[in-house]
Amino acid sequence: KLQTLVLSNFNTANVTNMSWMFYNCSSLTSLDLSNFNTANVTDMRSMFSNCSSLTALDLSNFNTANVTNMGDMFGFCSSLTSLDLTSFDVSEVTDFGSMLSYLGSDASSKPISVKVTKAAYDILSTKSTGIDSRYAVYSYPTE
Repeated sequence: KLQTLVLSNFNTANVTNMSWMFYNCSSLTSLDLSNFNTANVTDMRSMFSNCSSLTALDLSNFNTANVTNMGDMFGFCSSLTSLDLTSFDVSEVTDFGSMLSYLGSDASSKPISVKVTKAAYDILSTKSTGIDSRYAVYSYPTE
């Protein structure tokens, strides 16, 4: 079973659709996407859905300015305790449906830390992302 994936040399400059890219990689515990170029991506739907063994995901380098669909993007990533979305620009996103569903859904688990910008938080907190605020701690830099 695939547990670690390092894609630091992947050329993703021309990719527009990353939907379902890592879907159901349930044994994956480590994922290095530090050099992913996401500037042209418009669809990230279900990109990490069912990656139930991932404990941390750092997407602080993602350029999401052109993304319109983030539906179920992190759905059922039930082991995540840290999610860094500090570079996420969600101003063009029209589909947030269940984006963060079933994160930290087990009351006995540690709450998930979700790092976002203040602007992203303001949008995400009013959308139907599916996150249960009892199990998530949002943080953002003061501006």
